[in-house]
Amino acid sequence: DKIICGLEEILHDMETGILVCDPSSEDIHTFVESELIKRIGVAGKSLHTARSRNDQAAVDLRMYVKEEITQTVTLLKLLCKVIADKAELYSMDIMPGYTHTQRAQPITFGYHLISYAMMFLRDIDRCNDAYDRMDVSPLGACAFAGTSYPIDRSMTAKELGFDHASENSMDAVSDRDYVLETAFINSAIMMHLSRFAEEMILWSSWEYKFIEISDGYSTGSSIMPQKKNPDMCELVRGKSGRVFGDLMSLLTMMKGLPQAYNKDMQEDKEAIFDSIDTVKICLMVFSGMLGSITIFKDNMKTAAKKGFINATDCADYLTGKGIPFREAYRITGELVAACIKNGTTLEELSLDQYKKHSTLFENDIYDAVDLGKCVEKRTSKGGTGGIAVKEQILYVREKLLNV
Repeated sequence: DKIICGLEEILHDMETGILVCDPSSEDIHTFVESELIKRIGVAGKSLHTARSRNDQAAVDLRMYVKEEITQTVTLLKLLCKVIADKAELYSMDIMPGYTHTQRAQPITFGYHLISYAMMFLRDIDRCNDAYDRMDVSPLGACAFAGTSYPIDRSMTAKELGFDHASENSMDAVSDRDYVLETAFINSAIMMHLSRFAEEMILWSSWEYKFIEISDGYSTGSSIMPQKKNPDMCELVRGKSGRVFGDLMSLLTMMKGLPQAYNKDMQEDKEAIFDSIDTVKICLMVFSGMLGSITIFKDNMKTAAKKGFINATDCADYLTGKGIPFREAYRITGELVAACIKNGTTLEELSLDQYKKHSTLFENDIYDAVDLGKCVEKRTSKGGTGGIAVKEQILYVREKLLNV
């Protein structure tokens, strides 16, 4: 009881600035112990019974990473909610979909947005899976071989909020898999954010002008008054490399270590602290930035009318008339080539021009190549049709309630 009261006083004094860690102490553990002995006397000398700095540090780090990964999940859920809300607002607004950064098929902006929510949902799952694996208390492992004192490791595990105590003491003090796994998850999150940031950078350029990033998340040029730079997107994209580097540092630090504890392991702190802090601030910034963007629906629709992104639907139309797809593909390619030569589009071709390439074309071809109908008829699970997108948004929202 004296030890507990004494430690609570020390914690209060350190948090309020009354007590400052003495830099001449060997480390924080010895400083706290010596301060405790000063305050409560000989009872303080019992503090270190059946403990080692090895298992203490392992316990502290696990508790920290558990708390932080829970906060990361909260931030990921917020971002997914922002994405779902935006996707619902723009679930019917047509834009070009791209492969190889070339216009490919018509989709909706809401469909494009909700695809990113699927990435972040996987990140949430990874966080929760990792949490379950790290929910193991090393306390009582001592240096690495356990102790002869009759301690109750299950009790201390429960008191500290762990699901159970570690099964092997040597592994308990030398395991940093949970740090590595968290650093990997953070790298995956940053990779996803970086991809999203890159698209927002492109979309906000004059060449696209699909969106405008609000003033709060962009800056002007020092000499060019017309510029509005997507600084927050670029910083998120750049910081992904920093988080990847943290993961590589941790992997390299661990790769040659024999059992059990080695001093190399103290290098895990700086890397995982930086990884976690960077991810959290990037998630916070991204949610705010995405929630405040302005969408230019007409520009998206205009872009979708260019690039013959309804050509696949033209080929599908012919296939539906009984022509093998490869033949339909060839005929449509000829139509596209003719359009390019004459500066027109598939929608603008006359029926006579269509019939020059195949007598199977009828007036219903105009319905087949209408962008809105091209999008809406893609009702397969996971497709870009309005009903399918609503199902995807519902899936994301239901998932968020259960993770």
